[in-house]
Amino acid sequence: MGKDIKLELSEDFGVDIMKLSSYLEGKKCNMAIITQIVKSGTSIGANIYESLYAESDTDFIHKLKISQKEASETRFWLKILYRSGYIDNNYYHTLLEKCESLIKILSAIIKSTKQNSIF
Repeated sequence: MGKDIKLELSEDFGVDIMKLSSYLEGKKCNMAIITQIVKSGTSIGANIYESLYAESDTDFIHKLKISQKEASETRFWLKILYRSGYIDNNYYHTLLEKCESLIKILSAIIKSTKQNSIF
């Protein structure tokens, strides 16, 4: 059985976000911002893992939509950190690309599940 790309990417991204939080602490970034990006950035994977035990297709889609929302929020915080000078262009684009990849994967899975299930 192959690796589940959504699980692997969400885990990797969660680790990246935890490393980012340590980096930001060293840069004396506002702790409220650090807390927000850690919550949203790690919640992506947590909700994907929750979806593995969904009670129905509707529940599965709901969990993945929460992950999408959390990814969108994380994208916002990354932009704020970049625009305020806490992260450089390279760091920002690396994390943003991973976040965008997760959003695209989640969107595709949600669309496919909706097309293949009977509500």
